[in-house]
Amino acid sequence: MNIAQALNLRGQVDSYERQEATWLLEHILKLSPLHLKMNMMQDLSAEQEQHYLDGLMRLAKNEPLAYIIGSQPFWTLDLKVTSDTLVPRPDTEIVVETVLALDLPKVANVLDLGTGTGAIALALASEKPLWKITATDIYAPSLDVAKFNAEKHGLNNVNFALGSWYKALMTRQHKDKFDLIVSNPPYIDPDDVHVAKLEYEPQRALVAEKKGLSDLELIIRETPEWLNPKGWIVLEHGYDQATAVQDLLKQQGFKNVRTVQDYGSNDRVSLGQFV
Repeated sequence: MNIAQALNLRGQVDSYERQEATWLLEHILKLSPLHLKMNMMQDLSAEQEQHYLDGLMRLAKNEPLAYIIGSQPFWTLDLKVTSDTLVPRPDTEIVVETVLALDLPKVANVLDLGTGTGAIALALASEKPLWKITATDIYAPSLDVAKFNAEKHGLNNVNFALGSWYKALMTRQHKDKFDLIVSNPPYIDPDDVHVAKLEYEPQRALVAEKKGLSDLELIIRETPEWLNPKGWIVLEHGYDQATAVQDLLKQQGFKNVRTVQDYGSNDRVSLGQFV
């Protein structure tokens, strides 16, 4: 089987399925997109062919490509991904874009709650090397992945803490306050029909009680005691949760509350300033 024949096994030309097959083959053959395109008649070895067919079978069962190849691009970084972490989504880059547009101190103290692969924290660290960033997660294997990604990209301005939301900070001798708190917490309603399609990803990082709002409520309720004056909170949430999240922020006294849409024009990120 050559490269052209292998690609024809999944999806139509220009389809997303074909693109996934291309990415899988680039990974297996260790070829750049250009070299893959220029070598369509190159034969796969028996081992490469079996690896590719196994990967196609996993894709057909809706397993994310990132789990199959072990990494996922996010912002300007290539991040290690395992079954212990969510796969970083392109729409989460809206969190990074929103933060970078804020008027924050040159040397800001930043907290990323529920960091997973470290996507948000590490993207910010790569853009703002003077920022001091703390990334937390409740699950030690997830935090290990984030630490690996930080080391891989030489991002030394990120520290890590294990624990549930703000409890991860309780072991510190001094109670830090932050200029910015960001989070992409679980926000999917347990009864949402889309949950079944996400069976391969850790449910603890996806689903929250109270129609997906329980973790968002907790984070927002406790945030004021952790923010410096004029500090910001920036939260990713579900497409239909903007009003609820804005109301929660206003109830805690946040000002300049607003929502930013994602690449699909869905309400995705809400933020507010602690005054």
